[in-house]
Amino acid sequence: MTGAPETALSVRRREGSGRPILFLHGLASRAGVDWPDSEWAPAERPHVLVDLPAHGDSPEVGVLPTSAVVDLLAETVAGEEIDLVGYSLGARLGWALATHPRMRVRRVVLGGLSPVEPFTLVDLPGARAALACGEAPTDPITAMILGMAMLPGNRPAALLDLVEGLASEPFDPAADAPTQPTLLVGGVEDPMAQGVEALAATAPFSRVQRVPGDHLAALHTPEFRAAVLAFLAAD
Repeated sequence: MTGAPETALSVRRREGSGRPILFLHGLASRAGVDWPDSEWAPAERPHVLVDLPAHGDSPEVGVLPTSAVVDLLAETVAGEEIDLVGYSLGARLGWALATHPRMRVRRVVLGGLSPVEPFTLVDLPGARAALACGEAPTDPITAMILGMAMLPGNRPAALLDLVEGLASEPFDPAADAPTQPTLLVGGVEDPMAQGVEALAATAPFSRVQRVPGDHLAALHTPEFRAAVLAFLAAD
């Protein structure tokens, strides 16, 4: 299935004072799970919480390339000056979103970001066949992505379509690198973020900070939140 969605992405705004922060969550999650009020409400800044396409309350989009997904995200805050925080898939999309012509982004924090594109390694026919018959794929990366897509509350077929579209325009760190001050955060036990120093070399005003935890745990550590808020508080 191809083509643009007929409805806008689901956006929830949390009131506060100062410049808004746009939060982008990871694959097979949703804004309220990755950025819960219990952890982020004390930040006091206005928050813009977006469910990515085919996630949460946002519509399914079929097989859209990365550039089209980024265009959809840009529509949510077009022209509004923001700070941008993304994690995992949200960080992958945030890399390009930061320099989108319709965006006004002051500072960028990207966590759990891999310098390589995992979606091109997914056996999508195998994943779809496994989804239909209920058997786990033999390929470990495909099994991991399918397992995430099949978590409760998700729409696995729609998420596999999204993965296919993103894989058609693989993540290229040399393209659309953020030109704003950028903080790249990786968990010390996160294998996906072990090459984050290579990403910093392509973004001219970036630095790297490590926090405790693996790919899932690092996002919810006090150290991650402290790093984000301290970086965004700078002039």
